[in-house]
Amino acid sequence: MKILYNARIHTLDPNCPVASVIAIDGERVVAVGGPEILETASLGARREDMGGGTILPGLTDAHLHFEKYALGLQKLDVETPTKQACLQRVAERAARLPAGEWLLGHGWQHNDWQGPEAGVWPCAADLDAIVPERPVYLTAKSLHAGWANSEALRLAGIGPATPDPTNGKIVRDEMGRPSGVLLESAVALLETVIPQPGPEAVEQAMLTAQQTLWRFGLTGVHDFDGPSSFRALQALDAGGALKMRVVKSIPLELLPQARELGLRSGFGNDRLRIGSVKVFMDGALGPRTAAMFQPYLNQPENRGILNMDSEELCEYGRRAADVGLSMAVHAIGDWAVHEVLDGFEQLRAYERERRLPALRHRVEHVQIIHPDDAPRLGRMGIIASMQPVHVLSDMDAAQQTWGDRARLSYAWRTQLDASAPLAFGSDAPVELPNPFLGLRAAVTRRRADGFPRPQGWYAEERLSMQAALEAYTTGAAYAAGMEDRLGRLSPGYYADLVVVQQDPFDCPPDDLLSLCPSATMLAGEWLWQS
Repeated sequence: MKILYNARIHTLDPNCPVASVIAIDGERVVAVGGPEILETASLGARREDMGGGTILPGLTDAHLHFEKYALGLQKLDVETPTKQACLQRVAERAARLPAGEWLLGHGWQHNDWQGPEAGVWPCAADLDAIVPERPVYLTAKSLHAGWANSEALRLAGIGPATPDPTNGKIVRDEMGRPSGVLLESAVALLETVIPQPGPEAVEQAMLTAQQTLWRFGLTGVHDFDGPSSFRALQALDAGGALKMRVVKSIPLELLPQARELGLRSGFGNDRLRIGSVKVFMDGALGPRTAAMFQPYLNQPENRGILNMDSEELCEYGRRAADVGLSMAVHAIGDWAVHEVLDGFEQLRAYERERRLPALRHRVEHVQIIHPDDAPRLGRMGIIASMQPVHVLSDMDAAQQTWGDRARLSYAWRTQLDASAPLAFGSDAPVELPNPFLGLRAAVTRRRADGFPRPQGWYAEERLSMQAALEAYTTGAAYAAGMEDRLGRLSPGYYADLVVVQQDPFDCPPDDLLSLCPSATMLAGEWLWQS
């Protein structure tokens, strides 16, 4: 048995919300309280002085792309304030790469570039001027767009005669030639020709990324990558190297195979288990492909891309529900969210008619919602899986392109007040998977530079620290179907916890920008200590 004492422990257990001592036997908490635990503990118990630090339940990122994040740590970071700075980084990396090797980067966001390039799509010629012979491919911050040079387009066979794929677009110049920018499903036309790392390389990248996630205080993630990610996670779990709790989604295109195998949500173990079937209803705000009821303010002909309607979504949902698989649907625009909720309403009726369990379906992002739809998630028991840190990157673009509609953009408080379960994440590698940045965003709705002062962007949507922390702990555990053993520090729950030297409940919110955990524990084992 190990006993951690001299700490301020936020248990998130309403029966004992704050304690100073926690006793752990094996993988689980056996007691939480005060000095009396020390007095009654056996002589053989190992006592560890926490030095007055704060202990929180282990945090979970409820929306992350594990493989993309892990491999992205090896890519060139091209999130820069100007296009010229981005191109400079590309030139510097190209000079160091072996001849013929692809140059891969991630993070550009043309809407955030300063100067005359702001909001203007880049093009292949920009990259050709500095890297003419080597293929270059840079994914946008949103992961819903890609920027390629001419050599990469040539290798992918993308030319003037290449048609736009379903639910995608090849941006073209005035002559009809591909400009170098690919949107939504069109990125697959190019990404399929990029040499992919082998299984061992993916596993090694994930092991490296896992250590980074520990340092952020994460003990769990909900992973929304594809089959190669699942294979790597299974290999790591089988070898005892997976030291996180991972809930793994199933891509929609693999639903027939999942049905045939009889997979269901929750299958697996408490380290690696099946989550939901992942569906994309629309695109994203960055490339203006999120599906909207009304056009974008600066693009009166554009309402985004809607991949399917509510009837089609419900049909997929029925097939999944028949074998016990829940749905997790990416929906960013208000039209997309509306269609998802209409589909879920039909799916709930189907579950009742067939006497099936009311599965824990999720809407991923809910970036903007129509006022009439705002209470519907809570009414149907649908999980609002949201990413507070996105508001810092997106508030300007949302205001410029959605105008007054942005009042219900990232409306966490609205969803909480409507009794929708909240589960928070980062969407890494879209954003840094540091949950303390997400906590600050949730309670302030202000960027690091303080904008907009003093109350934050649509301040009425701010959350309390308690509510925000619950979305990273008890809310994520509920979404995983593990709320009886995860998300709290209570007797019988797993000893998953994080130690920080400042109490998030008492410190100024801006201190969360630099708050770094000093230790992370999973199932009673210290994974990392500074």
